[in-house]
Amino acid sequence: MTTLTAPVASTTTSFERALLRTAATLDAYVTMRLTRRAGAEHRLASIAQHDAVASRAAAQARGAIGILPR
Repeated sequence: MTTLTAPVASTTTSFERALLRTAATLDAYVTMRLTRRAGAEHRLASIAQHDAVASRAAAQARGAIGILPR
């Protein structure tokens, strides 16, 4: 979020306060989801997926230059 400073104290309306509360609630929700996704199970699944993609890319690169696995 970006904060702008005002030379004069400004007042906020109830609508603006409601928008700020809604934004804070959405921020908390997104933070909770990201924290849950950063769990050990998700990390292990991500590592396994990365390894599979890397292995396939390496095999395709070898096949492109004529080196086939035995």
